[in-house]
Amino acid sequence: MNNPIIDKMILEVCIENGSRIDELIAKGADRVELNDNMAVGGTTVSYGVGENTIQRCHAGGIRVMSMIRPRGGNFVYNEEELSIMLKDIEILHKLESDGLVFGCLTSSGSLDREKMHVLIQAAAARKLEIVFHMAFDHINYDEQLESLRWLADKGVTRILTHGSVNQSDPIQNNYKRLKEYVSAGGIEILPGGGVTKDNYIEVCTALNIQQAHGTKIL
Repeated sequence: MNNPIIDKMILEVCIENGSRIDELIAKGADRVELNDNMAVGGTTVSYGVGENTIQRCHAGGIRVMSMIRPRGGNFVYNEEELSIMLKDIEILHKLESDGLVFGCLTSSGSLDREKMHVLIQAAAARKLEIVFHMAFDHINYDEQLESLRWLADKGVTRILTHGSVNQSDPIQNNYKRLKEYVSAGGIEILPGGGVTKDNYIEVCTALNIQQAHGTKIL
């Protein structure tokens, strides 16, 4: 019996620089999230890496979501860092990235709506898909659903989330919270963190969604 979830599955592979592109093309990856420095959770790639990797991915039919993150550490950015992120948006648009991945928080753990608004406007003006990354899991728990609705209203396409700030916690333990995100509607939920080729069908079936993200998903 056909499984409609599996039949239309979108698999997004998180990669560091141009690694594994030929392998991912051969295995049929749908999207990549393009990063540098995965040891700190991913930062923005250099111009040369972006150009080379995006061209190779597009030649192989893979869409590219490029990380906009000037450094590792927290997701609280000052004005200088915001300016760098805006410049990187401009550069990656010129390099023909299909979308961008970013997220800004305040020091108190709230969504930084002011800085997010600026970045969203810059991405939307260039008609780029917008993804809010796992900074979402660091938003104060009781503010997450409201923040999700705000992001949806501003045109953010999807949220990458583990459902818990604790990445070592198996994602299966977070199904209840992830289902709340899915039920909120208006925005795609992309599960990540511990999602692999061995469990993505289980995860997506449990959440009734058709996309998943991971470094080991293919």
